[in-house]
Parts: sequence; structure tokens; C-alpha cells
Amino acid sequence: MNESQFNQLAEQTMLAVEEAIDASGVDIDYDNAGDILTLEFSNGSRIIINKQTPLSQIWVAAKSGGYHFDYDEQKQLWCLGGDTSRDLFTQLSEYCSQQAEEPVKL
Repeated sequence: MNESQFNQLAEQTMLAVEEAIDASGVDIDYDNAGDILTLEFSNGSRIIINKQTPLSQIWVAAKSGGYHFDYDEQKQLWCLGGDTSRDLFTQLSEYCSQQAEEPVKL
């Protein structure tokens, strides 16, 4: 994947995360500025999602740690450590549930 393809895919993914948050019905505020998507929870905690263009990765920083997601072109998923069962949206649901202190499904 070249840089242009990565940037387009990463931007579409960030938009999809925003839409999933809106659809979740959970009180999560978000702000997207400069390729950084910040999710803020009512308890003041945050999750930071940003694209790392040189590495063609999406990085997530949550209370539970820092995570790097690579794109699996065959499965068309952003995956944690190459594990397709640990895709970006599954993992974000888990991180958001922990920080929102209620179930979140993205």
C-alpha cells in the first residue's frame, strides 16, 4: 500500500469510528484535529487514535496501553499484531467499554 492509499484508508477509518461512536448511544465526546481523533469520556479519561503514515499503522492510546494496528488487505481489517480476531473496532469497543464503565459496541 502506498502513502496515498494509506492516508485515504486511514481517513475513512477515522470517519467510521466517529459514526460508530454516534450510533453507539454512549456518552462519548470526540474531536478530530490534525489526523488525531480524541475520544473523551464522562469520567475525564481519553482514548487517542492517530495514523502513523511512515509505518502505515493506526495507533491507539488507551488507559490499558498503547496499541498498533496494521491493515490486513486480504481481510480488509485493521488488526492488532496481525491477529484478525483483534480488529480495530472490536478492540476499540473493549477499550471504550473499560473507560466508559458501561458496554460499548462499535
